[in-house]
Amino acid sequence: IKASDIEKNYLQMLENGNLSDAESGRCEVFEHLLIDRLLLHQAALDSIKISDEDVDERLNQRLRYFISQFGSKEKFEEYYKKTVDQFKDEFRDVFKNQLLSGQIQDKITSGVKITPSDVRNYFSKIPADSIPMIDTEYELAQIIKTPQITPLEKEVAKARINELRERITRGEKFASLATLYSEDPGSAKKGGELGYFGRGEMFAEFEAAAFALREKGELSPVVETQAGFHILQLIERKGEYVNVRHILIMPKISPYELQKAAMLLDSVYTLLKEKKITFEEAVAKYSDDPNKINGGVLLNPYTGNAWFSEPLLKEIKMYSVASRLNVGEYTQPLAYQTDEGKDAYRIVYMKAKIPAHKANMKDDYDKIQQAALEQAKTQAINKWAKEAATKTYIKISDDYKYCTNTIQWLNSK
Repeated sequence: IKASDIEKNYLQMLENGNLSDAESGRCEVFEHLLIDRLLLHQAALDSIKISDEDVDERLNQRLRYFISQFGSKEKFEEYYKKTVDQFKDEFRDVFKNQLLSGQIQDKITSGVKITPSDVRNYFSKIPADSIPMIDTEYELAQIIKTPQITPLEKEVAKARINELRERITRGEKFASLATLYSEDPGSAKKGGELGYFGRGEMFAEFEAAAFALREKGELSPVVETQAGFHILQLIERKGEYVNVRHILIMPKISPYELQKAAMLLDSVYTLLKEKKITFEEAVAKYSDDPNKINGGVLLNPYTGNAWFSEPLLKEIKMYSVASRLNVGEYTQPLAYQTDEGKDAYRIVYMKAKIPAHKANMKDDYDKIQQAALEQAKTQAINKWAKEAATKTYIKISDDYKYCTNTIQWLNSK
């Protein structure tokens, strides 16, 4: 463990507000890194292997999340002053080690269980002035109407992409046409280049076409995905990764279809206001939302439940809508764009709201239970580490022997 590792992790935790004073903070970080190295050592002893595909899948998931926070790949790269590929190269080993140590932790904690009595005991031991505040939480539902793309609009888009493909086959440069005409703003300015990607990152039809290309410069047939119509050109292939250029032409929604969707939701809104239909009935009858089977309730992408904090609502650009609603109220039809970038309309309903408050067993049992379970798992890992350290040769620099938490490590053999 390098001193720079300790310092880097310490500064990160300090920035996140997870540490207090410098001396005890660095000791806490040091012990965390010692346990992490011991877990990796155990993974090596157990001959645990992590495939490159698993590492890249985890890395790509994290990257997609970060890029979504910045709004685009370009903004992400500008902020970190490195390309996505450079980011992957720098952190691939970090993610691999996380997966390895995670498997050992799962093995150690697989039998850890807690009872309601354990949860109560955990909460009762939290000092009154240390009981955490829970942010205001919201439960929202929505009715979504997505205007239909007519067969005529699809034919217009398909004819346009075929025309561009024909121009490329006659000798025009793919990159130039992508810059001028592609409707993928992220890649158009780069001549359509997407950068290397593996399987499971793109639409299935798009991936199939990309991995079917064999020769540099080879052109794909026209491919249809949820986004629209594409043509691809191979730049380079490295094992299970491929880099292509593409041009995207999206079928347009006609003004008539947009107006039709808006008018339908206006009628639904009137029915709701006149109490001729319940919100749940309106969802079942009129919504195009895949979650309509759950009454149109929005699901938190991180927890899987229906509750959203204010920061998360801001992240999904829903806070300005939710903040104006009281429980039981709903909006008039609002224009918005789906995750796929398609124009649609929706009515948003405030199903429930829990004001900001100090955590308590009645309203926050699930959160307290999870915290108690995490504490039990941490205790199990610390117990394992103390036992494993006695069977492992460990040398600690004199500069860090003052850390009282590391006494257990000094008795290792």
